[in-house]
Amino acid sequence: MYIIVVYDVDVKRVAKVHRFLRTHLHWRQNSVFEGEVSRAQLYEIKRTLEGLIGDGDSVLIYELPTGNFTLHVIGTDKNPAGEII
Repeated sequence: MYIIVVYDVDVKRVAKVHRFLRTHLHWRQNSVFEGEVSRAQLYEIKRTLEGLIGDGDSVLIYELPTGNFTLHVIGTDKNPAGEII
């Protein structure tokens, strides 16, 4: 499955969340990651993020069917995904 992860966490935890997500997904732009994952990888991502975030933090994970969406970029593509999408 393809996922998009968007997060808004306290500045004290931003680097940890960013570093972790970078090991599993493609960084798109500030606080946004995306990529193809298995069910097991999604479970690990969710479980680890639950341990990294604190009170008041927010993480959104969108699950998308593989290949069934179109990306439209308006303005500058900060980190093009190339052939991933």
